[in-house]
Amino acid sequence: MRSSELPFTGPATFLKAPHRSLLEPWTADVGFLGLPYDFAVGYRPGARFAPNALREASGRYAPGLEGYFDLETETYRLQGLSLVDAGDVDPAQLEYAESFRRITEAARTLRKRVRLPVFVGGDHSVSYPVLRAYDDLAELYVVQLDAHLDFSDSRNGTKYSNSSPFRRAAEDVPGLKHITAIGLRGLRTNPEAYRAAKARGHTLVSAARVREDLPWVLGQLPQGKKVYISFDADVLDPSIMPGTSSPEVEGLSYAEALAVVRRTITRNELVGFDLVELAPNLDSSGLSSLVGARLLAEVLAVWGPEVAL
Repeated sequence: MRSSELPFTGPATFLKAPHRSLLEPWTADVGFLGLPYDFAVGYRPGARFAPNALREASGRYAPGLEGYFDLETETYRLQGLSLVDAGDVDPAQLEYAESFRRITEAARTLRKRVRLPVFVGGDHSVSYPVLRAYDDLAELYVVQLDAHLDFSDSRNGTKYSNSSPFRRAAEDVPGLKHITAIGLRGLRTNPEAYRAAKARGHTLVSAARVREDLPWVLGQLPQGKKVYISFDADVLDPSIMPGTSSPEVEGLSYAEALAVVRRTITRNELVGFDLVELAPNLDSSGLSSLVGARLLAEVLAVWGPEVAL
């Protein structure tokens, strides 16, 4: 770890972790993999720039050798945890099938190397090829934090846009048992997608319900399962996350979203995490990248070891 460097110095890697190619032999507790693909967006592009923007922003949150000191519990988080930045999957531009094949192959390799793989997109379509890399699990549960269902059968003549990753995953990943989607809102809900998700038994929770009764929402989360968390940047309110392709007003606060993430991690076995739909080019202030980097750090802080002062 290069924690002694200033945040803006040195080659940018996630949380200043060492960079190691997936072509090399190595193992670690956590591995980050960039997925700079946004050819499937339906509105504003830019998520392809997120992995590098988050690398730069995450320098501020490099944990160092002692990890993070938690003033609430007077403990250190992440102490002794090994992190590796595994670089990016090189997309095949407009060849979505080849891009997705490369993502699945890289995700499978990363899973073999680390205890917790963290995938940084990219638009939300990349969650589908990542989830294909989990087809060896007998049971897999997904917690999706998102303003949108992303369960459309097709959009504008394609079945592989960022509106359809979980529809495709439900079809192609045999162990995918259940999806819990939290933060849904907006005027453009696809009724076909809504009916299909309900028919499959998904748990669908609106952003309004989160604001009204967060404890009830936390009670709807899976427990004791192998869980993959997919975090779409647009689940957050645009006041704190303006840099996203399709922002929706009246989103979750950071505290609300983190409460969902924390409860999911502490009551389940986290087998993967992705952060998608952050478009840093749409936020000249850099706030969105800092919030995204903070989220990645907090996920590891909740998941990692806790050491008493």
